[in-house]
Amino acid sequence: MKVQKDILKVGSNEMELVDFRIFKREGDEIYEGIYGINVAKVREIIRLPILTELPGTPEFIEGIFDLRGVVIPVVNLAKWMGIEAPEEMERGARVIITEFNNILIGFVVHEAKRIRRINWKDIEPASFLDNSTDGSKITGVTRIEDDNVLLILDLESVVQQLGLYQPGHATMNEHNSNFDGYVLLLDDSSTARHIIKDALEKMGFHVIEGSDGEQGLKILEDLYEIHGDALSSKLRLIASDIEMPRMDGFHFAAKVKEDPRFKMIPIVFNSSISDHFSEMRGKEAGAEAYLVKFDANIFYDEVARVVQTHILGVKHG
Repeated sequence: MKVQKDILKVGSNEMELVDFRIFKREGDEIYEGIYGINVAKVREIIRLPILTELPGTPEFIEGIFDLRGVVIPVVNLAKWMGIEAPEEMERGARVIITEFNNILIGFVVHEAKRIRRINWKDIEPASFLDNSTDGSKITGVTRIEDDNVLLILDLESVVQQLGLYQPGHATMNEHNSNFDGYVLLLDDSSTARHIIKDALEKMGFHVIEGSDGEQGLKILEDLYEIHGDALSSKLRLIASDIEMPRMDGFHFAAKVKEDPRFKMIPIVFNSSISDHFSEMRGKEAGAEAYLVKFDANIFYDEVARVVQTHILGVKHG
């Protein structure tokens, strides 16, 4: 199954999801879990290949295999979520080959059903699951036909567990330190927010956090009530994710750039999506930079460049 990637209109607040299923056995009953992953992260979907096991790795790592000259780790999503899957479903499994955070990784699923186009406003954050076993593994939920619920998994946390999603060792120098002012940070992944906030605070910024575009717009309104037209000189930057419930980063950026009160505040997208189409859409939405999570040196240098340019513009504006 090959996945076609469409460039959706910037600001449309829509995305396409690959709908896949994971089955769970509880006693004599089998239950179907419905999940989704952004098409922009999907390379292809294949049958489960013969894998080479890796001793000493977590149980949810099924092994590795060679895909046209590239060695790819394979994660069993049912095992990662602690689900007891029926053996017959495991035997007929598929592997979704993904690319995000500039990493290729395969995910074992039981069925890949279809591609759905969904508006981000119809996706709710999974904050009500925070105290449950699976709460930290889910970033959003949306209702589909027959009153079923589709869950969006936080696959970035899988990468972090594998030790692949690390900020690394960056060189902090005069060029990318000693900043002041505020940065608005938007990201629905608590894992990503923690890492990015830490990097921004090391640069000297005070960080205001939000988890989606709707919350971001409300924060901007509240800040404008306090600072008025001086906000552009106090809020140095907006650092935004792309995939967020209720309002995605592209739609958020389009609204910011349409508002004369906020349009001069620079926006940097910091996303796990590493395809060229998303980078193009980011620039069309008005962002000053599009970064892929997470190389600390590149992040520091690009944020410093964008903020210094903004400061000069404010001084001479």
